[in-house]
Amino acid sequence: MRGDSTAEKMSKRTTITLPDSVFEELEDWAEQQGRPTANLASFLVELGIRTAKERGEYKPKSQKSKK
Repeated sequence: MRGDSTAEKMSKRTTITLPDSVFEELEDWAEQQGRPTANLASFLVELGIRTAKERGEYKPKSQKSKK
């Protein structure tokens, strides 16, 4: 079944474009940590969203509708 809750919780893929210098630093950082560049990028995006929530800069859709 494609519409079940398990399918909705699967990881998603996206593509981003980074300046060369940012990519090189991300790649170097990931290498220092012994992890894939994409894995570090994913973690940093997740961390950024978590931080924005904590600061009140972002509210998930489910919270916006509960006024």
